[in-house]
Amino acid sequence: MINILVADDEPDIHTLVKRYAERENYIVTTVSDGTEAVELCKKNDYDIIIMDIMMPEMDGFKACKEIKKLKDIPIIMLSARGEEYDKLFGFEVGADDYVVKPFSPKELMARVSVIVKRNRIKLKKEDKTEDIIIKGIKINILGRNVYVDDKKVELTTKEYDILLYFVKNQGIALSRDNILNAVWGYDYFGDDRTVDWQIKHLRCKLGVYRNYIKTVRGVGYKFEI
Repeated sequence: MINILVADDEPDIHTLVKRYAERENYIVTTVSDGTEAVELCKKNDYDIIIMDIMMPEMDGFKACKEIKKLKDIPIIMLSARGEEYDKLFGFEVGADDYVVKPFSPKELMARVSVIVKRNRIKLKKEDKTEDIIIKGIKINILGRNVYVDDKKVELTTKEYDILLYFVKNQGIALSRDNILNAVWGYDYFGDDRTVDWQIKHLRCKLGVYRNYIKTVRGVGYKFEI
């Protein structure tokens, strides 16, 4: 059973999402602001969160960031605005997907299904007992933490997933499509600049090891020591 938390200050969105989600036998909980969403996530576990950006008390960006500190729950951001900045900032704070209003509820449910299934597969496949150490970079699989020269660095969910994908495919030139498919897990409804944005920030957080992520002209990227 899939448990969904919907955070949006529009009652019509609650009704629409709940109607289509319950057709799929999903369990839906609704709240009207980001503060409520964060508090519920402290007490309960959800398979996925559908989060509006513009909400009272605490907006979706801040709520997403706070929730990702607590638990690694996939989050789909909703917004009436379609500016590229909103999308990129959403990914920066840890969002897994971004949907612009008005949206197709059937498409939203399809995205929910794919993201949840992929997240469950990913958790099953991860080796929970061993850390990955490459020079001064240590990836703690159990806690999904990354350390650079023994200092913990804060990565978003996508930055962590990209880094893990890179180190598991060292020396292989990976196209942006490869990265999108491996990390997002389905055909991404956007452009591949999202990958460039995520990698730019990941490189900064790796500090002196930033050059391990190499740009392969005409292809994409490669992780190589």
